[in-house]
Amino acid sequence: MLPKPKKIREIYFDHAATAYTDERVVKAMLPYYSKTYGNPSSLHRAGREANAAVNDSRRKIAQILHALPENIIFVGGGTASDNLAIYGMARAHEQRGKHIITIPIEHHAILHPLEDLEKQGWKITKVKVNEEGFVSPEEIYKSIRPDTVLISVMYTNNEIGVIEPIADIGRVILKYRKEHNTPYPYFHTDACQAAGYLSLDVEKLHVDFLTLNGSKIYGPKGIGALYIRRGIKIKPMILGGGQERNLNAGTENVPGIVGLAKALEIAQNEKEKENKKMRKLSLYLWKKIQEKIQNIKLNGPEIGDDRLSSNLNITFMDIEGESLLLYLDEYGIMCSTGSACTSESLEPSHVLRALGMPYEYAHGSLRFSLGRRNTKQDVDYLMKYLPVIVEQLREMSPVRMEKQKHARYK
Repeated sequence: MLPKPKKIREIYFDHAATAYTDERVVKAMLPYYSKTYGNPSSLHRAGREANAAVNDSRRKIAQILHALPENIIFVGGGTASDNLAIYGMARAHEQRGKHIITIPIEHHAILHPLEDLEKQGWKITKVKVNEEGFVSPEEIYKSIRPDTVLISVMYTNNEIGVIEPIADIGRVILKYRKEHNTPYPYFHTDACQAAGYLSLDVEKLHVDFLTLNGSKIYGPKGIGALYIRRGIKIKPMILGGGQERNLNAGTENVPGIVGLAKALEIAQNEKEKENKKMRKLSLYLWKKIQEKIQNIKLNGPEIGDDRLSSNLNITFMDIEGESLLLYLDEYGIMCSTGSACTSESLEPSHVLRALGMPYEYAHGSLRFSLGRRNTKQDVDYLMKYLPVIVEQLREMSPVRMEKQKHARYK
């Protein structure tokens, strides 16, 4: 193993898990901690000022989504938003039907609530994706039943960066509704990973629900939003003071809401520049890895328009991804073996397994999710150590040793 440098650089390649908060966002949030600190539900001046900040943020987000302000509900993060969409719909529409459609590579914020509903008698259909992670809109259409009340398909996958054909799925759902003269099924998409890179126009996407999260777009943690199309009824998960149209009780997180709106505004304004930079850096990283390391596989689509520009998920054959991650961490390089929410699990990624990858391939994967502060120098620093570490781990690999053992006896 290479000796550690006297000064270890800190290289962060895990932006899909969470990102640092943009200084412009922090600046926008600061007044709402100690100056404008009232409860938005209070009628006095401090409360009215806080309420004005919440409403202004709601308007900004609605404008970006091409929605109405009253369609935006603030919640405690992306998971809270996904859960409100799933459980809220299930509780409000179970008399109409108890069938939901999704895909197997969804985030656990979708899959786990659906597993819970399944235990309660709901029927869940997971439409298969292909080896790159794409779902066919036609297969979604074929899976719709008279009792289907909701379809939930993520906009972009957090592990492999695949961009699903959300607008096309929305169109086949509209086709089904028209053919059967029904408002069902409704359509939800988790857009947490997409918000910094893709359009969020809910009319062009043809979605009825859309989930957002502050921490994935250089905003604050612990804040998110759910877009709900006008006229759709859902039931709350938290009861109390009746905030957020009676759908998310509790005193609003005013600094977080202001920060979410500011972060989304910056992300959407700068997405073209950001995409260009991330695509160039991703291609540079992938090229360097291909030049220096053999027996590797890019998971998900090829680098291009069908893949999130900041995402690279690579399998390094014959090693454990967790071991590689920990060795890289010793040199200040931070990345992920997949979804950060399952980093404590020894099971391979459910996303990679859904693509049809063998167990051992899925176990050797590493995700590099790039961000605003990353540079070519960061990639060069990574490549100073990554090839050596991979080779060292392969030499120690039980799989490699077993292959060598059999080769000797042939």
